[in-house]
Amino acid sequence: MTEAFSRTSFIEERAPLLINGRHYRFPVRPVVVICFDGCDPEYVAAAIKDGVVPNLARMMSEGFSDIALAAMPTFTNPNNVAIACGAPPAVTGVAGNYYLDRATGREVMVLDGHQMLVDTIFAHFAEGGADVAVVTAKDKLLGALGRNMGGIALSAESPEGAVAVLGDRAPAAVIDKYSEALSLYVLDTGIGLLEAGRGTILYLSLSDYVQHKYAPEAPEALTFMAAVDQRLGRLADLGATIGIVADHGMTDMSEPDGTARIIYVQDELEARFGAGSVRVICPITDPFVRHHASLGGFVRVYIKDPSLSPKEVQAALAGTAGIAVALPADEACARFELPVEGEGDVVVVGAPGVALGATRGEHDLSALAGQRLRSHGGLSEQAVPFILSRPLNAEYAARAQAGLRNYDIFDFAINGVTE
Repeated sequence: MTEAFSRTSFIEERAPLLINGRHYRFPVRPVVVICFDGCDPEYVAAAIKDGVVPNLARMMSEGFSDIALAAMPTFTNPNNVAIACGAPPAVTGVAGNYYLDRATGREVMVLDGHQMLVDTIFAHFAEGGADVAVVTAKDKLLGALGRNMGGIALSAESPEGAVAVLGDRAPAAVIDKYSEALSLYVLDTGIGLLEAGRGTILYLSLSDYVQHKYAPEAPEALTFMAAVDQRLGRLADLGATIGIVADHGMTDMSEPDGTARIIYVQDELEARFGAGSVRVICPITDPFVRHHASLGGFVRVYIKDPSLSPKEVQAALAGTAGIAVALPADEACARFELPVEGEGDVVVVGAPGVALGATRGEHDLSALAGQRLRSHGGLSEQAVPFILSRPLNAEYAARAQAGLRNYDIFDFAINGVTE
């Protein structure tokens, strides 16, 4: 471990910070939390079984390992923001990658933090004097995760930032954004920051490219898990407390012959209630359409026909095979801890292995490039790994027994591990 990360450099008599309803002490050593995007627990299980992740296996046996639930909907933006703030979407205000602005009628892709109602753990710690860094695979998250933060905010899609901070220590730029190299770049940048003596608190947010493309037991997935594991070993050697969690799991949403298994919800409702009666929004929509063709397990229905009620829409969808849940806004917000502001009139969640879309004409399945549709968004993708490199103290071990959410990870990594 570098001299910059000696234990005494972190022990300062500073009062814990109250952040979004939780108290966080100042760390006694570097804390690195990795959002392992799309890492369904099956990927961990397959890699352990194949013996390709010795460092991760050691963390799980010597530290702490369990399964947590991600926030709903199980998409990238709401869960990264939830993890970063230590709170559910009802508190953060972010409940999707894409939404309908009721005031203007515009459909908006979320590429910044304009929806956020609270600041992140990073922003608060940076204001308190801690050396904080956020590194993401994608630019789309940087505006939210770096919101009001006076620390380092970097993205694999904009490698000039890492060069400015790390100079020769910066990893080589990634040419292909549809590549596992984005995630490895994030981890290598985190390692470079620690080696340079930077970072009391680091958040490293990866890409789910591999998980969208390959099943857990596929050789490509196992190779990727091994590459990640090598970097976990280096982070551990640098003396960091490591926390690993995911923003969502991943489910195969294809028929045996490879055809995507999809319900086009707007088409279904317009066939029942008439053209133009509703607008369905797919909140998975983001700039990386080749990952999922904007198809996932969760959509929102906005009613345009004033004579149509949410209960009528709910009733129409309740009998549709492949739909697990259809709830009016108030019930959905209460059940899934969603922000009331801007919520659709009806929230729809697909059954396991079923993707939901808007209209058939809006989704370009050629974007999948011949791959099986593997996606997320629903209840089936809520289970995620929750792993810490150090054991829990007695208080937090007892708390873990009551159930974990992925946005508990910073609380447990900072406050809950043994010294």
